[in-house]
Amino acid sequence: VALKRMLNFNVPPVKNSTGEPVWKVLIYDRFGQDIISPLLSVKELRDMGITLHLLLHSDRDAIPDVPAVYFVMPTEENIDRMCQDLRNQLYESYYLNFISAISRSKLEDIANAAIGANAVTQVAKVFDQYLNFITLEDDMFVLCNQNKELVSYHAINRPDITDTEMETIMDTIVDSLFCFFVTLGAIPIIRCSRGTAAEMVAVKLDKKLRENLRDARNSLFTGDTLGAGQFSFQRPLLVLVDRNIDLATPLHHTWTYQALVHDVLDFHLNRVNLEESAGTESTPAGARPKKKNKKSYDLTTSDKFWQKHKGSPFPEVAESVQQELESYRAQEDEVKRLKSIMGIEGEDEGAISMLSDNTAKLTSAVSSLPELLEKKRLIDLHTNVATAVLEHIKSRKLDVYFEYEEKIMSKSTLDKSLLDMISDPDAGTPEDKMRLFLIYYISSAQAPSEIDLEQYKKALMDAGCNLAPLSYIKQWK
Repeated sequence: VALKRMLNFNVPPVKNSTGEPVWKVLIYDRFGQDIISPLLSVKELRDMGITLHLLLHSDRDAIPDVPAVYFVMPTEENIDRMCQDLRNQLYESYYLNFISAISRSKLEDIANAAIGANAVTQVAKVFDQYLNFITLEDDMFVLCNQNKELVSYHAINRPDITDTEMETIMDTIVDSLFCFFVTLGAIPIIRCSRGTAAEMVAVKLDKKLRENLRDARNSLFTGDTLGAGQFSFQRPLLVLVDRNIDLATPLHHTWTYQALVHDVLDFHLNRVNLEESAGTESTPAGARPKKKNKKSYDLTTSDKFWQKHKGSPFPEVAESVQQELESYRAQEDEVKRLKSIMGIEGEDEGAISMLSDNTAKLTSAVSSLPELLEKKRLIDLHTNVATAVLEHIKSRKLDVYFEYEEKIMSKSTLDKSLLDMISDPDAGTPEDKMRLFLIYYISSAQAPSEIDLEQYKKALMDAGCNLAPLSYIKQWK
């Protein structure tokens, strides 16, 4: 809703207007692109009048008779580039939207550039959008995708981290959380675990919220903000936890569809990228090997199959794909049968009566064609994605890993020794083996004795593992 409002020049879109939308250009940076792409498809952007969407730092031609909507982070280089656009008179008018709040000094830089370029009248609106978070599903958000290494577990727990770096990381996280609550139009009750990074974030966020509320005129939580009055009696609870509370879970091999896609395939911002394996037919000697096709698929909320099965265990998903395929084939055969009947020659009575009967059927079959094609597209998509996942499961014995780790984590008896699993050359990559051993190490009540540990280390080394994670976990424990 907030994005659509922004693309409509910060006026809430009118539902029943029949007129053409105002044609405009959308200029974003990488951050803006990540925020928009999981939510709005190119078609939806076009319906809202966006004819072109371009990256801020790409070479752009002047389009003097069109308004431009900017959606960027208020960084130095972005602002320099915007000032340059003003000087070059690229567009008719400028709607500047910043993903998170812009500082006073940077705002003055833009104002100076506008005066210098004689373009003050063309800068139509300047807005802080407070949209510095990425929505992947109706109730799942991530804080950042571009340079996400900056706010990762690794970044926060590095032994050589300086105080200023830590401050920067905390500020980044707090800024995104603050943006989220502004967009929600609600002030949370914050709970956190003590003495951890989570507490630092909580304290900073609390301070930021209080400062904003103190300034009644400019408070973001009163007046006509998007969610005002919506949650006035019920405040959401924000629970901040430190990953260290539970390190075994992210290492655990998974068994549900969505988690598997995320674990074994290249899956970012709801889009999965696959390499299609080349066919097995022999290529003539001396010919260049066939290039692998890269395909990418969007797994979004509009994909009914994904919505229904993303939380299902993998074997169920495979079964459901099969069922969908069969029901699709039945519908397709029906259409083919009707077509052949329609081609009946001759004037005999039978044909005429059958024709009138079948015309109704054919009409309904034709009207369901788009639906049928969409169904076919989804079946193909999930067949390809599920096949790719299955190849990983088979080649790495992920089902064995999953079951074994479940047993370790639930403290039940193990049917084969850990050492056998690690030294089995057919089971999994070195990384899989390391993950398994770390889960065992984290979950065990008492750490294995030095003698046992040496034996495990040797087996892991033989399997080609990098032992650095183990020494970290050992120290951590």
